[in-house]
Amino acid sequence: MKIRARVSMSADGYVTTPSGWPALTADPAFVSGESHGIREFLEGCEAAVMGRTTFEPALTNNRWPWPNLDVFVLGSHRPAGTPDHVVTDSDPARLLERIRAANRGGDVHLVGGARTIQTFHALGALDTLELVIVPLLFGGGTRLTPALDPSAGLTFQRERALPGGSVEIVYSCKGSRPPLPGAPASQR
Repeated sequence: MKIRARVSMSADGYVTTPSGWPALTADPAFVSGESHGIREFLEGCEAAVMGRTTFEPALTNNRWPWPNLDVFVLGSHRPAGTPDHVVTDSDPARLLERIRAANRGGDVHLVGGARTIQTFHALGALDTLELVIVPLLFGGGTRLTPALDPSAGLTFQRERALPGGSVEIVYSCKGSRPPLPGAPASQR
């Protein structure tokens, strides 16, 4: 089992548009139907893990975003309307153990926000950070992290061109585990 974060971001470093939408949704190539590798990425995944902030919008979505995946949510409470099969826990280490116990050999898609990615990185559980850089400048939005120190333990693995000028860059996260900048003080 590998825990793999896959995040899209603008060329100027924002993972959301100024209005809060994921960066990928602003890319005309993605909007026109190109997958930017997400279909292939999800083929090897059996589970998704995310923070509550990323999870809650799914509860009002017209379709369940993870129909074939086990879902785990890191959050201080179980949101109203959460389906029974979704596992929630407020303790990241305990949630990680629950993910490992449920795993049948597939990978885990770490969906979403910087805090959750930083939390799993600090636990030493993040195996890859996969960035899809879209060829757009947003000038605002949410950043994945305010700054990234070379000691974060990221090792370049590969890159590939995607439709419309986007680029996928994959880093291995194994090795030393100092926290990413902006990680909660409890993980420093």
